Amino acid sequence: MNKSGTTIDLSVVILNFNTRDLTRACLLTVLNSRLGKYRMEVIVCDNGSTDGSQEMIENDFPGVNFIKNGKNVGFAAGNNPGIRRAKGRYVLLLNTDTEVPPETFSAMIAFMDDHKDAGAATCKILLPGGSMDAACHRGFPTPWVAFTYVTKLEKLFPKTRLFGEYHQGYKDFSKVHEVDCIVGAFFMVRRAVIEDVGLLDEDYFMYGEDIDWAYRIRSKGWKILFNPEVTILHKKKQSGRANNRKDRRITTEIYFHQYNWLFYTKNYAKKYGFLLTFLVNSFYTCRIFLLKKFGI
Repeated sequence: MNKSGTTIDLSVVILNFNTRDLTRACLLTVLNSRLGKYRMEVIVCDNGSTDGSQEMIENDFPGVNFIKNGKNVGFAAGNNPGIRRAKGRYVLLLNTDTEVPPETFSAMIAFMDDHKDAGAATCKILLPGGSMDAACHRGFPTPWVAFTYVTKLEKLFPKTRLFGEYHQGYKDFSKVHEVDCIVGAFFMVRRAVIEDVGLLDEDYFMYGEDIDWAYRIRSKGWKILFNPEVTILHKKKQSGRANNRKDRRITTEIYFHQYNWLFYTKNYAKKYGFLLTFLVNSFYTCRIFLLKKFGI
């Protein structure tokens, strides 16, 4: 409850790092939400932005809870202070490069209330062109699943269970169903789950933290649900692995492999044994070396 004794249903946690214009657009849609009987708080964490976005948030959105992390501590450590401060029955991680239709939050709160066995859920995340962001609907990257992804076998046979497990393209996208993993761009978690599994793992700086959180949630017996009846817009690929600057693409690609490797080490290494772990370690060592040395 907040200071007035009113129950907060949803805490929206947004991490900002030098995305002033995207953050402004996101917050405007968030604060324009039609919540009906529900109550919401908005928490923005900032990782030491230098683009004027801190001043923009303080001046233009005084009702937002604002946390200054002081420096770029990454996604997990950047969001965790907001999760700790959150008072809602549900906590939602939301990217700054998203825009939220007015009914999305109320629909997702009602959805979670109706599905008591769901520890976490996401909606159908749409890209600007109208296609679905495949990252919101994934299987866990076991060695086989990661192999089919890296070798493009999944792209060739996306609708088969054997090769298409990374994005689970064989499932019916028109119906509510379970998935292994959802994306940090819209990751809605029940408060009881956070108390059960803990916060985001701060060993991850960028990439992998949402997979790790989902893995821990599923390991505790909670379901993770995909709700295609609710949508948001994700203005993805404006930075990171698809950035116009080659140096930034390479740096982000290194993070991608480094923290997927960390996920394997934390969760799969003992399970799959020495030989397979040796092969996995060799792959990531070579891949990261090539990226650092030659940018390929």
